[in-house]
Amino acid sequence: MAARVDVLSEDERLRYHRQIIFSNWGEQGQTRIKSATVFVAGVGGLGGPVSMYLAVAGVGRLRICDRGRVELSNLNRQILFDDDDIDILKVDAAACTLKRMNHHVRVECLSEEINRDSIEHLVGDSDIIVDCMDNFEARYVINDYAVAKGIPFVHAGIEGFAGQLAFIHPPHTPCLRCKIPDIPPTPEQFPVVGVTAGILGALEAHEVLKYLTGVGTNLKNAILLWNGMTSEFHRIEVDKDPDCPVCGKGTTIK
Repeated sequence: MAARVDVLSEDERLRYHRQIIFSNWGEQGQTRIKSATVFVAGVGGLGGPVSMYLAVAGVGRLRICDRGRVELSNLNRQILFDDDDIDILKVDAAACTLKRMNHHVRVECLSEEINRDSIEHLVGDSDIIVDCMDNFEARYVINDYAVAKGIPFVHAGIEGFAGQLAFIHPPHTPCLRCKIPDIPPTPEQFPVVGVTAGILGALEAHEVLKYLTGVGTNLKNAILLWNGMTSEFHRIEVDKDPDCPVCGKGTTIK
């Protein structure tokens, strides 16, 4: 994490009181959150609840990245936006909502495509990355950069009533390519129920806060699967692939 140390104001102590009194959290954990920078890749269905929960928890700086504009068809699941935001850049509309929720949080807007040329300057000095993307090409770019730089990141994906979650901390855990070595076949449009995005987005924020505070145990070496049709979670343990082209002995991707 960044070395910057911030002091909590009296307003912040009151605002965050109910989490500060949580066992092992305290003002020290809250100060870590305030000192942190989190890169949120995508501010749609997943990125909305991620950004909102991190903002209200007191993350000091959110770097939100999305090159899209708000569309009417987004509004069943992208809870940062409403009808008045249609045609506005998502990062700009999201920043307005997040700043209304917590004026202490600094929001940096990045309306750019995530690719191998842009990823380094987009992530910047972030302490952790949150993958809220809807395509595996961008997810692999994030994964490969995180592995190269040793930056932890949280992955989630959703479809319909189903979702998956993983916490990846190179070089200590399997990377995303160990867990999902090939891009799954995905149609151009796939069904998404808003509440599913809310569940997985909240879990992503939960993993970030555990990492920043040191409270609890992150979801390492596993994928957590959510079956909303039966309301069941399934945890699948995953080992590092020694021949992984990103993090294994067979590394070929730089």
